[in-house]
Amino acid sequence: MKYCLAAALLSSLLGVAGCANTLSSSPGSSAATLYDDLGQGPGIAALVDQFLWRLADDERVNQRFAETNITRFREKLNEQFCVLSGGPCIYTGDSMREVHAGHDIREAQFNAVVEDLIEAMESLDIATGTQNRLLAVLAPLHGDIVAR
Repeated sequence: MKYCLAAALLSSLLGVAGCANTLSSSPGSSAATLYDDLGQGPGIAALVDQFLWRLADDERVNQRFAETNITRFREKLNEQFCVLSGGPCIYTGDSMREVHAGHDIREAQFNAVVEDLIEAMESLDIATGTQNRLLAVLAPLHGDIVAR
């Protein structure tokens, strides 16, 4: 049930994606950034690893990743989470539109992946507010991933 709510939350965040920057610290603020709250590089790496294990175990979506170069996927996902959370990284991968073009990703599969990400964050005891901030910066990618 909570995963359906989380998926609904992520979908609703698409409508407020333009407000995502207000969820992070303002310049000159002493508040931690999302990158800091995720544990910086090591924390993001741990999250990505947990997430990949969950994807591998999820029969709803794991076949989508059967031909994926997992080493590259892990590297690019680390870069992407780092950049999107305000970290000092550069994303060197392809755009989400290019990566997912022709894969016919459906809403249910997208939601399953979101559930796996939430479970990974929960397993690492990432605070709910931090989880929501990460989901908010990821939400705008929905349109480039799900088939129209």
